[in-house]
Amino acid sequence: MAHQVTIRPSNHVFTVNAGETILEAALREGYVIAYGCRNGACGTCKGKVVAGEVDYGSYQEHALPESDRRMGMALFCQARPLGDLAIECREIGAARDIQIRTLPCRVQQMEHVARDVMVLRLKLPANERLQFLAGQYIDILMKDGRRRSLSMANSPHDDHLLELHLRNYGGPFSNYVFTRLKEKDILRFEGPLGTFFLREDSDKPIVLLASGTGFAPIKAIVEYAFYKGIRRAMTLYWGGRVRSDLYMNGLAERWRRDHGIVYVPVLSEARAEDEWTGRKGFVHRAAMEDFPDLSGHQVYACGAPVMVEAAHADFTAHCKLPDEEFISDSFTPAVAETGNGA
Repeated sequence: MAHQVTIRPSNHVFTVNAGETILEAALREGYVIAYGCRNGACGTCKGKVVAGEVDYGSYQEHALPESDRRMGMALFCQARPLGDLAIECREIGAARDIQIRTLPCRVQQMEHVARDVMVLRLKLPANERLQFLAGQYIDILMKDGRRRSLSMANSPHDDHLLELHLRNYGGPFSNYVFTRLKEKDILRFEGPLGTFFLREDSDKPIVLLASGTGFAPIKAIVEYAFYKGIRRAMTLYWGGRVRSDLYMNGLAERWRRDHGIVYVPVLSEARAEDEWTGRKGFVHRAAMEDFPDLSGHQVYACGAPVMVEAAHADFTAHCKLPDEEFISDSFTPAVAETGNGA
């Protein structure tokens, strides 16, 4: 049975069909609400049910604690309406007109940039181009029905090849890429997805925060800003455990030299052989030391969930960052029951 959902405060109305989540239905009807992982793990799509009831679905408890449920909150990537609803959530206008598509692609290049990091460059069919926003991701569709979400590291203006950065976490897709995938092989993907992209309607200075391969969408955003001639001040913090985790450090250094971006690499477990003389510790703590007052800034954070969650909590609680100015993409594992992720 279909149910109507009204988004507050815009009063946009859409219909949720049987079996659909609230997010799936909203995207199908062209209303983009903030979301990230789509599997109940990151919390980006959290909003308030102000009228009606929902089936909350499967999710990770840290993304929706019981205290949030008691306040009427739900994860719209998992929640399904039990009747007509009214909800409060953030709508993202910039992505509304971009079509989500399923396309084949050919593996054009495979580059080991670190022992456990592979850069894939994918070529679309000759007559196809993917319209997307810098920072969005695609889902690689595996033959067994599972998906692996990977952020695009290239800017939309440089779309001859789609660039993905993959760390080998030992999951099904990672194992496939690092042991069997070859150049010229064919993959299928769905995209573009996500609401992690540059908010161009703001003129606030930007703090960019990345850990590990969370550098990929940050790279896309930075290169897009350069291409567009955006003059907002940008400070990039990139964190890793050891020096090799900063697998494109030379590129970030060129941004600093050629474009004036402030670049601060940070290592949490630097080894003697790293000969590291730079900043040490947690990457978001380095940002807090430099920016004790973030009230006039916009933050883009991407990478490990523990980093993103800590940055959000500390920046909003201690650095006066407005909640709506923290834009994030957490590289979260899927809820076990969904079978997604790698």
